[in-house]
Amino acid sequence: MALATVMNTNLPEILENEWYLVRYSGETPEIAFHAAIYHLTEDNEGPRVQLSQSQYDMLQNAAVDRFVEIIVRDLLHKNSTSSIYRGICRSIVNHQRFRNFCVRQRREWPEVHEKAAAALCSFLETECEQVKDSGRSSLINCTRRELRDFAVDLGVDTQICFDTVEKLCVQSD
Repeated sequence: MALATVMNTNLPEILENEWYLVRYSGETPEIAFHAAIYHLTEDNEGPRVQLSQSQYDMLQNAAVDRFVEIIVRDLLHKNSTSSIYRGICRSIVNHQRFRNFCVRQRREWPEVHEKAAAALCSFLETECEQVKDSGRSSLINCTRRELRDFAVDLGVDTQICFDTVEKLCVQSD
């Protein structure tokens, strides 16, 4: 049996494997997405198939799901004591990468912004309360401007304890 025939009969499994690699791609979902598309459609070692729109969307959505995970991960206050936590600054970077992905894909995923906005609001409210009550140093590792720009980009009402939050930011605007 020819290699192309063998690969095409295993296409659902190959697609599932590529989906998995994109979905759990660490910090680089866009790179994993493009690598999967290349492997499936052009790579001499791949099946070299024409993807249907639904197959393409499946891989694209895996990348979006991973973006959501890495953006929101660092906006969950409960993660601040774990080794996976990188802080708001990392969330801002990952959100910008996601915005660039949206531009390149000529598509928007407003639900990503909604989830990130809700997580940011919750984080800021929790952080304000905990710092006020405990006197500990703030976990906010970005500047006032970065935080305000991020909040505006997400459509977050910047009045949510912003007087307090701005005092907690890194002081290098």
